[in-house]
Order: sequence, then C-alpha cells, then structure tokens
Amino acid sequence: MHTLVQMLYLTRKEFERNLEGLTDEDARKRIDPMNCISWIIAHVACQHQAYFVDWPKDQVIDSRFSPYGYGVPPSQPPLKEAMALWKDACQASDSWLQAATQESLQEKCKNPMARGKSWGTLLVRCIFHTWYHMGEINSIRQMLGHKAPQFVDMHDWVYDGT
Repeated sequence: MHTLVQMLYLTRKEFERNLEGLTDEDARKRIDPMNCISWIIAHVACQHQAYFVDWPKDQVIDSRFSPYGYGVPPSQPPLKEAMALWKDACQASDSWLQAATQESLQEKCKNPMARGKSWGTLLVRCIFHTWYHMGEINSIRQMLGHKAPQFVDMHDWVYDGT
C-alpha cells in the first residue's frame, strides 16, 4: 500500500477517534460562524466521495453528498446521517486507494474541479483537509465542554516502510 494511502488511513482513524463520545445533540450544535460537527463530518465524507469514488469514474458527485460540498450553506444533519455518509464514502473509496501506485498518483485528474492536479496532490490535500477539520471539531468539542482527545494515538499504527 502506498505511503500516502497509509497516511490517509491513519488520518481516518484519528478522525473517527476524535468523534468518540459525541452525542447527536452536541454534533448538531452550531456555534456561529462555524459549521456544526455533523456537517463537518459529512463535508469531509463529501471530499472522499468526490476524489476517490466519483471523479476517478468521471462521474458527478453522488447527490447524497451535495449538501455538504464547499460553499454550500450550513445545515445541521443528524449525527447518524453524517456518520453513514462517512462510512459509505470511506468504504467506497478503499478499492481505488488500495490500488494506488506511485505512477497512478502522478497522473492528472480530469475533473475540472481538480484544476489539473495529480491524484497524489489530491490525496495529500484530502489528508490535510481532514486534519484541518479535526482541529475545528476539537475546538467545537471543547467549547461544548468536552475534554480534548490526546493528540494522535499511535498505539495501533506502525509505518512499515512500504
């Protein structure tokens, strides 16, 4: 498995760990001007769906994810709905990610939204984007009275050099 894909899998694991103990009520609270946590979850799922499921097939993004794209007005979806989108996008993208090679990641994405970027650049952007929103989620959680999780739980993750 390509190193960048391993990094994305670590990122996903951390993303999910940062959601532990979250209630639907807290996930749907919006502290203006930020989006609520459930919207952020669906938004990050939207990027995974676009980059690694729909765009590689030259398809328009799945309409279930459209309400959570860049620039879309905020909403407060149920946590269960947002997590279902997250799980669906992660599962659907795994076959593309696991097939990624150094060569395939250097190829250009043809979707106009990608602006001629390589698949590897999009993968790195997805990793950074997810970490950005993890920080946002942690800030919101702390404002809601939750304790911040330990930064990067490395107990179950080992880089094997491949």
